[in-house]
Parts: sequence; structure tokens; C-alpha cells
Amino acid sequence: MKDYNDIELVIKSRIPLIVIESHEEIRVVDMLRQIAINIGKPVFKWSITEGLERIDRKMAPQKHNSEPTDVLGHIKAVKNPGLYILTDFHPYLDEPVHVRLLKDIAIAYEQTAHTIVLVSHQIKIPAELAKFSAHTQLALPTKDHLDRMVRDVAREWAEENRGQSVKTDPKTLGMLVNNLSGLTIRDAKRLARNAVYDDGAITQSDLPNITKAKYNLLSQDGVLSFEYDTARFSDIGGFIKLKRWLTERRDVFYGKKEVQHLDTPKGVMLLGVQGCGKSLAAKAVAGTWGVPLLRLDFGTLYNKFHGETERNLRESLKTAEAMMPCVLWIDEIEKGIGTSDSDGGTSRRVLGTLLTWMAEKKSAVFIVATANDIEALPPELVRKGRFDEIFFVDLPDERVRETIFSIHLKNRDLDPQKYDVKKLSTAAKGFSGAEIEQAVVSAYYSAHAQDAELAMMHLLDEIRQTRPLSIVMAEKIDYLRNWAADRTVPCD
Repeated sequence: MKDYNDIELVIKSRIPLIVIESHEEIRVVDMLRQIAINIGKPVFKWSITEGLERIDRKMAPQKHNSEPTDVLGHIKAVKNPGLYILTDFHPYLDEPVHVRLLKDIAIAYEQTAHTIVLVSHQIKIPAELAKFSAHTQLALPTKDHLDRMVRDVAREWAEENRGQSVKTDPKTLGMLVNNLSGLTIRDAKRLARNAVYDDGAITQSDLPNITKAKYNLLSQDGVLSFEYDTARFSDIGGFIKLKRWLTERRDVFYGKKEVQHLDTPKGVMLLGVQGCGKSLAAKAVAGTWGVPLLRLDFGTLYNKFHGETERNLRESLKTAEAMMPCVLWIDEIEKGIGTSDSDGGTSRRVLGTLLTWMAEKKSAVFIVATANDIEALPPELVRKGRFDEIFFVDLPDERVRETIFSIHLKNRDLDPQKYDVKKLSTAAKGFSGAEIEQAVVSAYYSAHAQDAELAMMHLLDEIRQTRPLSIVMAEKIDYLRNWAADRTVPCD
């Protein structure tokens, strides 16, 4: 009802050119037809395939007005007021003659009172027409609306199956409705039908497939990727303080009533030594909280055309908000947001777009940004308040190294108790988590080549042959530690 009232108000405001961006053409056209009948205007619909057709009464389409130039010329010549819906007209807005005809119709509004409504999935209005136009979008369905829709789908299934009830429970039903948020009613209904008609039940096992299908509907550009494989903090050694920090904020992130007076967590930055588990920790946040993980790839974000990079970012952030609650992982953020003007200022504009969104964000999108190079980070990004906290990820200590060795041995179906992980940890002093894993992998290869079981000597040999980053890049790591000492919170 709100969409109806909003669009009717725009039409009554005597704006000659209205732009509605929507994938729900049938719903938009039906709504416009009802509005036109209500205000006493004849309403016409045009498409390149069908021509011009009056839709408030039964009349044959005017096939001779199927070309864009012909239909605009016809509208311009008609003296009686009318509402004209032009569907998928966006490809023809590049033609100067079409722009001029639309401008002529708009200028003559006081004499003819013609309202033209452009309906398409995406429309870019030429500058010449901007002052004559208004943009509007259909609101996405509320959770109450989605809940009614899911119940309607369940009733349809019951009627088709001799009155059997769809099996579910209130918690799972609520989670399904939550997962459908951000979709149009048409797309949400399709996913709900898939879940119900598969086995006559709405279960927890349906939810991951719903989430994946929702992402595929929302993101078509490849800039934002859905990470199917998340992790648990049990898969990672260390990160004790980060784990506790996240546990304390879980209920707030989910918006539980008893903690609604607290601000929704915004996100964290994980800064530190390469190979120490920052990316794995980002995956573990999503896995532990049980929410989708989306990865923003700055490599595919940038576009050679002016303004397209910022638009790509805005669309990606919009998709993330539609997927909420979720974790948005921005890996090596310093590589995508620079402070130089060597790229024509694009990276600065991207930074501005991201900072504005972060400042205004109210949605349950939790950002996990990782960074290795502090010198490349703009000061605007790391100032207090941008992120809830900046955590420093240092090289693992002896206890954490023991845990990491045990994890990687278990991952290869080996019993850590058969190995002296304390001795391995001592030998691997200064190793990162990634270097420990590689040592285990290389030792396994050596054992296989000797047709032997993995033994301590294989592991110790590989450790002795490795020159860790803490030696190769010692000065840089010391500088990073000194910078982080009074500016960040240690993960352990």
C-alpha cells in the first residue's frame, strides 16, 4: 500500500517523467493501471515487441507505434491527458532524437498533462531530462509480508496434498523469513516454494540452499563472492581475545530483544604479520556466528570507465545489506584503497564511498577487514570509531604453535599425541601458522617418498630447512609490532 501511495503522490505532483527501477514489471504495471483509473487518466503501455496498448480497457495494440521514435511522436501529438508506461526503454535513451522528443513532451506538460513512466531494471536518465524527472523504487516486502507469503505457500501445498500440514517449527520458520529478506516478493515466493514443495517441510537443512540461491539472485557482477566454506575458531590456534570479544557481541549482532539498547557491532580490522591466520579468522567469524560470508574483491571492483568503480562498490554494499545478517570480508584492504592520485582519484573516491557507508550503516553487516601494510592504510580508515576494534595478529607463541601443529596433524588423520608437539613448537620458534602448515605438508611428502609413516625426524628436518618470514623480514615485522603496540588490541 505504501508503494501505491508514494507513486500516486509523485504522479499527482505533476512531474512529467517518472523513472521506476524494478525487476517486477507486472506488479509495477498493474499498480500504475490502478492509480491511473483512480485519478481518471487513460493508461497506455508500450514495449518494443507489442507496440502501444491501452490497458485500462480492452483495446487492440497499436503495432504501428512499436518503434521508439513513432511512439514518442504519437504521444507528443496527442492532446488529451494520459499516463504512458514505456517498458525497457533504457537502450533508446542514447539516441538524441528520443531525448529531444521526451523533453518536448515534458516541456508541454502544462498543456497536455502527459505523464511518462519509464520502467526497467536499471535506467540512466540523460542530463537534459534530469530536471523534468523523478526516481522511485518499489519497497522490498517487510518480514510480516514475507511471513504471510510463506504461510500462503504452505496452504497451497496442503491443498494440493490432501490437507497435509507442512512440517516446521516457529524458530525455523522465522529463520526462513529472515533469509528471504531483501528479495522481491516474486523471488522470495519462488525460493519458499522450492523449500516447501521439495519435501513438504521447512527445516534447518533448507536454509543454506536458500541463502546461496538468494545470493545468486542478488549478485550477478562477480565483485562480491559468496564464500561457501567458512571455518570455526576450533580450526585456528590462538585468537583468544578476539574469540571472547565476538562471543560478547553475538546476541547484540542478532538483535535479541534483551540487548536492543546496545549498538549493533560494526566490524573489526585484523592487522598483522602475513600468514598468521587473518583470513581464516574472517571465515571463522561467519562460521561461529552462523551467518553467510561475503568476500569483496577489490581486483574485480575497479573499472576503467569513470564512475563505474564507485557504482560497483555501492551495488556490492547494497547486496551485502540485502544478505544481512552476514559478514563482509575485505581481504588486504590496503591494496584496494590507496591515498595516491596515480589512478585519477578513483581509490580516493572508493574510500569516500566506503567510509560514508560505514558511517551511515544500520544493517547487520559485520565487516572483517584484513591488512598487512600499515603504511598503505589511509588515516581516515583507522581512526577511532571506523571499526569497533583493531586487533593485531602477531606470530604465534609457543603454546599457540603447539595448538597449530595439533590441528594440522588432525586434519591429516594423524594423532597429535604420537608426536612431541612441544618439541616441534620450540623448533618452529618464529614460524607463522601458514609456515607451520607448510612444514607439516612438506614433511608428509618426504615421508611418502621414503614409503614411511610421518615421523618426528621428517617434521624437524623440514622445520630446520625453512627460513621463516620472521627472519627474512625481521626489520619490517619489528616495525609493525612497534606501531601496533599502543594502537591496537592483541589477539592473544
